[in-house]
Amino acid sequence: MRRLSFRPQRSTGGVPAELPLPPEHMRRLVGPTDPAAFDNPSGDLVFGDIEPALYESVLDFGCGCGRVARQLIQQRERPRRYVGVDIHAGMIKWCRANLAPRADGFEFVHHDVFAAGLNPGKGKPLTRPLPAADESTTLMIAISVFTHLLEEQAVHYLREARRVLRPGGVLNSTFFLFDKSDFPMMQDFQNALYINHIDPTNAVIFDRTWLRRTAREEGLVVTAASRPEVRGFHWRLVLTREGPGVEEVELPEDATETGIRRPPLLPANAELIGVADEDVADGP
Repeated sequence: MRRLSFRPQRSTGGVPAELPLPPEHMRRLVGPTDPAAFDNPSGDLVFGDIEPALYESVLDFGCGCGRVARQLIQQRERPRRYVGVDIHAGMIKWCRANLAPRADGFEFVHHDVFAAGLNPGKGKPLTRPLPAADESTTLMIAISVFTHLLEEQAVHYLREARRVLRPGGVLNSTFFLFDKSDFPMMQDFQNALYINHIDPTNAVIFDRTWLRRTAREEGLVVTAASRPEVRGFHWRLVLTREGPGVEEVELPEDATETGIRRPPLLPANAELIGVADEDVADGP
C-alpha cells in the first residue's frame, strides 16, 4: 500500500480526565455494552494494521454513540479531522454534547436517511451524499454498516467512499458474505440475502464475488481481508482507492467454525433514545 506524505496531529492535551461513557441503553443499540469496548487505555492506534498516516482525516460512517470516536480521542496521535456520521439522531446528539467538546477537530453529523428501526419516517430517502468533500478523507470507517444496507444502498456508499477518499486512502469495513454458487435458485441480478421480511436491513449478506466486482467498478480494491470468528459473520475488509501500486488480494475461504451471532433486537421507539434532554452519560 502506498504511503502518504502527511502526519497525524499529535495530541497536546492528552486524554480528558473525565471522558464520558455513553449510557448503557444507548450502548445496547450498537451491540457491545462492556465499557472496555469503548476504551483505548494504551493510546495505541485503534486499528493496528492501518498505517499511522492514514489517521489524518477520518470519516466514521455509522459512528453510533461514539465507540470508535472515544477510542480515537484516547489515541496518542489523534486524527487532525474526524467526522462521525450516523442515522440515529439521539446518538449523534449525545456525541455532540459529550465527545465533540473534548477533542478539537471532532464533529458529528446526523445522516437523515430511512431506516425502519432507527430512523423511520415517510419521505426519507434511502441514500444521501456523505458529509465530506471530494478527496478529503484518508480513512473511512464502516464497522457494522454494510451489514445493514440494501444492495442499492451498498453500491451508493461504495461510490461515495471512492469520492471522499484521497489517493491511497482506505475504507476499513465489515461485511456479511456468502458464496452465491451455493444458491442455484438465485437470479443474476440477485446478490444479497435478507433474514427479516419486516426490516430487510436487520442483516444483509452479500455475495463475495459480487462485492469484489462492484467495488472494482466503483474504484475500490480489496487490499486486505480477515475471516470472521464465526462462519458467515463479520468479514473485515480493507478497500483502498484504486491507483498505482494498489494490488487486490483474494478473499480466503470461510473455513471458520459455525456459531450464533444474532443481531440485537431493538426496543420499541428505539429512534427516540437519546433525543430527550434527560439522557446523560454513565460517567467517566
